[in-house]
Amino acid sequence: MPDQTVRAADRREASRPDLMAAMMQMREAMKANQQLPDRLVELMRLRIAFRNQCRPCMSMRYEDAIQDGLTEDLVCAIEHPDEPSDLTASERVAVRFGDKFATNHLSIGPADHAALAEHFSPAEIAELGVWAAFFTGFGRMGAVFDNGEAAYPVGPRDPEGRPLTPWGVAAPIVMSAPNS
Repeated sequence: MPDQTVRAADRREASRPDLMAAMMQMREAMKANQQLPDRLVELMRLRIAFRNQCRPCMSMRYEDAIQDGLTEDLVCAIEHPDEPSDLTASERVAVRFGDKFATNHLSIGPADHAALAEHFSPAEIAELGVWAAFFTGFGRMGAVFDNGEAAYPVGPRDPEGRPLTPWGVAAPIVMSAPNS
């Protein structure tokens, strides 16, 4: 009988590279039509990555967001997005929306919709929703299939179950945007 234990990374990447390529094509299509600032999208992505506990997602920073003003100080600010920092009001709203989307999507109500409408057009709100869905879904897949073998700047999983964080990472992995 063949060995039924298959490394998680093998299942995710090697078994269906066509699906991983399709996922990246979807991200490229979304990026090509993006209206929101790269920095804002990246801050929301990192907050969702924390909620998902996806080590690769928390360890990466996209180069286009860095060029748009993303700094590690801003990344640290998303730990407590309501405290004073260099986050803009629209970034705070987007981070809060992403946080709720990833943790308790049914709690998003009229007050949240009103806050979004104060800072974003209907098209931008739709875009925030699509990005939040993309980051939440694929980030959870990354966390589920994380085999713990690769060294990521956020570190190894804590044996006590304490969550890892994307803030305070000394040397994140900088990724070029697919269509840069």
